[in-house]
Amino acid sequence: MKRKLLAAITATGVLLIGIAVATESWAPTVAEEAPQRRRGGGGFGFGFGRRGTPYSTADLPINNMPQEGKFTFLRLRFDEAYTSRGGYEWGLDMGWNHDYPRAEHNLTLMLEELTNMPITIDFRGGNIHSFSDPEIFDYPFVYISEPGYWLWNDEEVLNLRNYLLKGGFIMVDDMQSDDTEAFHRIINEAIPNTQFEILDTSHPIFNCFFQITSEDILNQYYRSRYGNPVIYGVYEDNDPGKRLMAVVNHNQDIGESWEFSNTGYVPVEQANNSYKIGINYIICSMLH
Repeated sequence: MKRKLLAAITATGVLLIGIAVATESWAPTVAEEAPQRRRGGGGFGFGFGRRGTPYSTADLPINNMPQEGKFTFLRLRFDEAYTSRGGYEWGLDMGWNHDYPRAEHNLTLMLEELTNMPITIDFRGGNIHSFSDPEIFDYPFVYISEPGYWLWNDEEVLNLRNYLLKGGFIMVDDMQSDDTEAFHRIINEAIPNTQFEILDTSHPIFNCFFQITSEDILNQYYRSRYGNPVIYGVYEDNDPGKRLMAVVNHNQDIGESWEFSNTGYVPVEQANNSYKIGINYIICSMLH
């Protein structure tokens, strides 16, 4: 399976241009609702539904690897309003741990194969921190999964703001409409008046390594009731001429395609496209 993936993904070629951006913005449709509003579980993780009580991640047995001058994938952890037992790591169904650790493990293997970046390769895939951890500033790229139940605190909001303004890059994934509304509220706590701008494939992030087409993005389709997949961008000062600080994969679950790319559960084309998009995100985060 890995050989098929590599053959298909490397056949796409490389294009290093692209200057135009879309300017349509997004705002939540139900601004008054609580930021933790979200639907139940599901997907290939075989969760039992997101029910239960607020859960703290502070006591989870997370063993991070030392930073050794290589790119290390970082996943964000956060306390959630609801969690339950489920078929995910530690036997818990928490939005932030979906697809861990197979998603990042598979992605970092692809990064090592297809780029010249020094990559941390480990069965854990990467490290895990919260925005309460000062170590978060050691990482240029942060992956966030399903933040719809995130119970943020003032320290996390402040560090989210500082991380973005100091040059950090965030990929927000596994998002449906209420997750997107929730993250819009969170990031506006950190940086008021932040807008989500639709990114089209002329943006440099879709051309910095692989050439990403609109069909590649549509191929990451999630659920029909949430419409077509859309990628939103967050710019410094809401200015498309300035630095792109975050991407929000609305109605997409790219991490799940990474996780199951070598199992036969995900079509090869979809898996290839998910790797292309993820690798472009990471390279863009390192270049800007």
